[in-house]
Amino acid sequence: MGKATVKAKMVVDKDFQVSEIDPRVYGSFIEHLGRAVYGGIYEPTHPTADENGFRQDVINLVKELQVPIIRYPGGNMVSAYNWEDGVGPKEDRPKRLELAWRVTETNQVGTNEFVDWAKAVNADVMMAVNLGTRGIDAARNLIEYCNHPSGTYWSDLRRSHGYEHPHKIKTWCLGNEMDGPWQVGQKTAQEYGRLAYETAKAMRLVDPDIELVSCGSSSAQMPTFPSWEAETLEHTYEVADYISLHQYYGNRSGDTANFLAKSMDMENFIQTVISTCDYIKAKKRSKKKMYLSFDEWNVWFHSNEQDKEIEPWTVAPPQLEDVYTFEDALLVGSMLNTMLRHSDRVKMACMAQLVNVIAPIMTENGGAAWKQTIFYPYYYTSVYGRGIALNPIVSSPKYDSKDFTDVPYLDSSVVYNQEKDELVIFATNRHLENPLEVDIDVRSFENYSLVEHIVLENEDAKAVNIAGSENVKPHTNGESYLTDGKLVGIFPKFSWSMIRLKKS
Repeated sequence: MGKATVKAKMVVDKDFQVSEIDPRVYGSFIEHLGRAVYGGIYEPTHPTADENGFRQDVINLVKELQVPIIRYPGGNMVSAYNWEDGVGPKEDRPKRLELAWRVTETNQVGTNEFVDWAKAVNADVMMAVNLGTRGIDAARNLIEYCNHPSGTYWSDLRRSHGYEHPHKIKTWCLGNEMDGPWQVGQKTAQEYGRLAYETAKAMRLVDPDIELVSCGSSSAQMPTFPSWEAETLEHTYEVADYISLHQYYGNRSGDTANFLAKSMDMENFIQTVISTCDYIKAKKRSKKKMYLSFDEWNVWFHSNEQDKEIEPWTVAPPQLEDVYTFEDALLVGSMLNTMLRHSDRVKMACMAQLVNVIAPIMTENGGAAWKQTIFYPYYYTSVYGRGIALNPIVSSPKYDSKDFTDVPYLDSSVVYNQEKDELVIFATNRHLENPLEVDIDVRSFENYSLVEHIVLENEDAKAVNIAGSENVKPHTNGESYLTDGKLVGIFPKFSWSMIRLKKS
């Protein structure tokens, strides 16, 4: 006999609605960093490369994920980036020292190429402007270049570069991680708040239809958090639509139970930012609600040591190439659950990053592309987590770990897709030894039947996927039963699942 089953309960009702899920919560991020661009999305000599030099095998994998929006061009890199270097004839583009990651930037991919690539993968662009070494002037010129139809210097320059019609980029980030000491052009909260406000004002004069993301703290661990949010929003509250959040987790101590609980830290981070936004709203007597853009999130720690050994000023070296384990995939599933439970405020998010750099998709230069372990929870949640987030009433046994108390073994999110008459339950079983049997009351979903129960499980917490060898992938033999409005889901120990019900 296997281990004793642990029991939990859940009530799911179609009236317990959190919010419509903004699909952009499944966004991602491409920075000029490592092999994300060169050797990742762009490799003109690759056998699958299209006429623009983009790898078709990578395009297909990105399309599979149905990524709705992709942040570009950084990241830390944007804080010393001159966007003009990346437009116009490729042979005239300068090579530059890229200060954030200490590499040589060839500028063979720039704004126009990225817009072309984003179209090829059916994604919108979330464009970041440089508020480190530059500011208002460069930002207003860039938005004129991208979004103004014609008849002015910058818009006509774009047309002379072969882009007759404006790109109409809607979403813009006002700088990146500006409180970070590693940032070129780091700012105090007052300096950033003033600059972001004035930049936003100028950009909106060029294009009043854009939406703007004000820069939050670089992470919840920053000494500046959350006073940075409060002080910068004093300036940007009325001009910005979102504030950004960034967070990465790792398992340096090898404590799996504690690692799987780290989505509770993310939960707390989101709550704190919401409270801070609402405090400024009250203080300003504003009617406007500030939304959250969680525009960098992932597991990141595996490659830190080898990254220290990279020779500076090379072109596209393999940086931040974390090889993800099975347990990483479980935490990624829980991080997605956490954002869905807050879909009333978290409207955009970017898994950082998309290809080669702390990414779900890996490539070999000249060779294959493949799916990392974290690809799967991201894929299923993106494809099936569309619709209305429901608030499940959960009662689950709990455990304590090194940094967390009362960690529920069952971590879940629930999505009701009205258009498709589908109910989807995403669940992580954090129990390292026992399966979890969950009684799920779904009586408000009459005449629904079970379509599939996908499970991601593995005996080895450290199992990884590499080129040509996929050790971690989901199966469709999940155990669950539906009778008379009562669904029983059996979630194997240490696993991630998706259960899908559909109206018969």
